[in-house]
Amino acid sequence: MTENVKGPASYFPSIEAKYGQPVDHWLALIGTQSGKKHMEIVGWLKQEHGLGHGHANALVAYALKS
Repeated sequence: MTENVKGPASYFPSIEAKYGQPVDHWLALIGTQSGKKHMEIVGWLKQEHGLGHGHANALVAYALKS
């Protein structure tokens, strides 16, 4: 029986499929943005890397919680 993934990680399969990079790639990029607020990083991912708002938000929420 497979466990249902909830929260930000539930977006990970679609993020990898849509943008062609593993989640670790995005988390490493987010790690370079230390000292910035959640929505600043979301905006950066959207503007500089072309991510959609939901995907960027999920990645940032996961990264900052870790």
